[in-house]
Amino acid sequence: MFTPTKAAGLDRLTDFLPRASRDYAAFRNLDLDGHPHVSALSPWLRHRLLTEAEVIDAVLRAHPRGAEKFLAEVWWRTYWKGWLELRPGIWAAYRQGLQGALNRLAVEPGLAARAEAAMLGETGIDGFDHWARELVATGYLHNHARMWFASIWIFTLRLPWELGADFFLRHLIDGDPASNTLSWRWVAGLHTAGKTYLATAENIATNTRGRFRPEGLAPEAPALPMPPHPAPRPSPQGDALDPTAASLLLVTEEDLSPEFLLDVGLSPRAVAVLTDVAGRSPLAVAAPVHQFTADAIGDALRRIGAPTAPRFDRGELTGLLDLADREGVLQIVTPYAPVGPVATTLAELTRLATARGISVTRILRDHDRTAWPHATHGFFRFREAVMG
Repeated sequence: MFTPTKAAGLDRLTDFLPRASRDYAAFRNLDLDGHPHVSALSPWLRHRLLTEAEVIDAVLRAHPRGAEKFLAEVWWRTYWKGWLELRPGIWAAYRQGLQGALNRLAVEPGLAARAEAAMLGETGIDGFDHWARELVATGYLHNHARMWFASIWIFTLRLPWELGADFFLRHLIDGDPASNTLSWRWVAGLHTAGKTYLATAENIATNTRGRFRPEGLAPEAPALPMPPHPAPRPSPQGDALDPTAASLLLVTEEDLSPEFLLDVGLSPRAVAVLTDVAGRSPLAVAAPVHQFTADAIGDALRRIGAPTAPRFDRGELTGLLDLADREGVLQIVTPYAPVGPVATTLAELTRLATARGISVTRILRDHDRTAWPHATHGFFRFREAVMG
């Protein structure tokens, strides 16, 4: 379904643009074979093979009015990233909760069996089992199916939400720490106090055009215990680029359109890649996720004329810094990585680089710099600020 190149993403966007207005508004909730009524741009957006700004600009040029529903979905991605960026402790709490849930699987055979059946698509729940298998087979699910799946996982099967979020993050090609974690929290009632999402047989039947009508779903969705949200920290501004300093351009899977750094005057002595797909989960991340990301990185490197740039993972930071030393680099420049595994690895790289007299300069895109400060409360307040 997804060719991991910027050109393929632009083709997908061009194909979708005629349907981005009234068609999308009317039919976006339908989960049908082939997903004809949604853009399916999320794998490219997640890795910024396409940027949110590019998509928003293209949609507004095609539809100066009438595409607000689709534009809001693009802005949701920015909102989730900004909200988590202002509260990084939520990501740490999720990872801690996930480890606790994994520990439970080791000592609670009944829970382990139910979780395994859910992930294999062997619960007997119509629709749910199909989505579990579709996720593993394709690396993608319609957004409405993701909501139904999460609701059934939490309220019908009564499984730890962190295990479901991890199942998604290991298999979704567009798996994003912010969008995935916070969407699962929203369904569970952990984002907006008292607000949960209840999957119903009627809604599923209507929006799958009768493909699925599950029986025995939970009749209610009581919110999980919700600790107070931490106060938001100041929104990051990123670092200032010194285009005259001897630099290494560091590409990560968080932003695979690094050309914008060359456009503002960066002329690197060397290019390297830092990747941490495996860091998305304590368990094995699915092979299609690894493959899409690796190939998408290759596309980015070809576009900037560095197809053979060396690649390093989180266990090879010393090798990356040795390369910087050999090139006489004083500054490692990279697009800002939002909260998640890559940001954690970059923090460790910064610590090690500082000891060698090398700075790590993280450049924040204007789109994020202007939008993230508004992610202080709910989405609708954010939308008013960024969409007008």
